[in-house]
Amino acid sequence: MRLIGMAGTAALVAACSGGGGGTGPDREQAQAPVVAISPADGSGKARPEQGVTVQATLGELTAVKVSLGGKEVPGSLSADKKVWKSAGNLKPNASYAVEAVAENDGQTSTTTSSFKTLKPSANFGLESNIPWSGQTVGVGMPIVLHFDRPVKDKKAVESALTVESEKPNTGSWYWYTDEQVIFRTKKYWAAHQDIKVTGRFTGVKAAKGVYGMKDFTIRFKVGSSNISTINTRTHRMVVEVDGKKVRDVGISAGKATERKYTTTSGTHVTMEKENPAIMISPGIEKGEPGYYREVVPHAVRISYSGEYVHSAPWSVGSQGRANVSHGCVNAPPEFAQWYYNQSKWGDIVDVTGTDRELEFDNGYGYWQKPWKDWVQGSAFDQSVSTAPGRAEAPGSNAGSTPTPPTPAESTTP
Repeated sequence: MRLIGMAGTAALVAACSGGGGGTGPDREQAQAPVVAISPADGSGKARPEQGVTVQATLGELTAVKVSLGGKEVPGSLSADKKVWKSAGNLKPNASYAVEAVAENDGQTSTTTSSFKTLKPSANFGLESNIPWSGQTVGVGMPIVLHFDRPVKDKKAVESALTVESEKPNTGSWYWYTDEQVIFRTKKYWAAHQDIKVTGRFTGVKAAKGVYGMKDFTIRFKVGSSNISTINTRTHRMVVEVDGKKVRDVGISAGKATERKYTTTSGTHVTMEKENPAIMISPGIEKGEPGYYREVVPHAVRISYSGEYVHSAPWSVGSQGRANVSHGCVNAPPEFAQWYYNQSKWGDIVDVTGTDRELEFDNGYGYWQKPWKDWVQGSAFDQSVSTAPGRAEAPGSNAGSTPTPPTPAESTTP
């Protein structure tokens, strides 16, 4: 029998004593070992977050088996062999069996127990995520998780999340709303690596009576490092791929006659691509001054407020010389097609030269928030490592988001 299981407290269950007596009148008979198991035998409303604890109050544990539907639950034994604890939360509304063997001075006994975890009043889980499994993204890509109901115990949920990258980084979760949490690294992801996001949500209590029923895993890749720098004063856009400058072209940014026509300065992250994109003047009806409806090819979105890097054959004469757009970055058709073809979600577009700052929640502008302020958005006010194999869950000792077409992989323990 292997030593395995999940975390909990202690309550007494009667032990079944083995035989064994003394061999002479002057020798005192050894006492049979005594074992306590929590949750208690016969319990029908055990709390999943408390796990299982097996404790030898007399003697030492030699074997512990906790099982769910024929599968053993992992756990660990203390150095003094007195206490065994399960390694995580239990599954809600499930039946468990426990068998523990203990030994004391030659006497052995086997103690058994069975119990059922409580049935939640509601289930909790992942509704959508970006990136999704199998996607290849840029070095600035955040991880955005949207839950199917509000989270009240943010520490419990955040503790169940880990992010692992092949090339170690430092990151932090940021609770944007009760239903959405975002992970951003301190520095851009290193290019060309695999990322794994794990949510061990089974048995996690997200709110009163609300528990997670299954775990999830998201696996995605970071591709090439595509970093573009746009200077609206010099009217130039420079693109670097994996640290090497590959393009330098003239562009035309927002004409800035009004705030809404001013390109935002700051670190933008590409969000989607459209070919073509239909662009309509915001807040202006057809027939009114300033109305436009343009069919724009090779458009790469960089904010929620309608900014794109796109082809603009109508402004080629101004590109490299003047800012004449409604806020987008107008680019030469040949370059715009090239940029569209090589861009992906999560690429960096750094804009300078205007007096309108990109808001941190305008698109994926999360890099706009200073790191110390970003970390304060964690339920634990702390950063975590993404080093593979030793990535920490937070708290351990060791604008709406578009719904993706492909969800995370789900696993049930």
